[in-house]
Amino acid sequence: MAPIAPHDLSNRPIVLPDTGQITIELVNGRDASVNFDMQGLASLLPGDRIVVRRSSHQVRFLHPLGWSYYATLRRKLHWNTGV
Repeated sequence: MAPIAPHDLSNRPIVLPDTGQITIELVNGRDASVNFDMQGLASLLPGDRIVVRRSSHQVRFLHPLGWSYYATLRRKLHWNTGV
């Protein structure tokens, strides 16, 4: 789990075991909604719960030959490009 737009360097991602489960319950509030990958899914009401756990489905990611995750990060984040 990773915080979205953290305003403090102490907000760090949390790594959970694949058997872990997180339950979030809305206690009170107005105009609350849930979003995953920038997809607005639903409005929430007090008492609603969101349960996050590992899916039973698997996915295989395919990349072109020679593709490098770290090279992509270096290019996009301008790592090692000098000032």
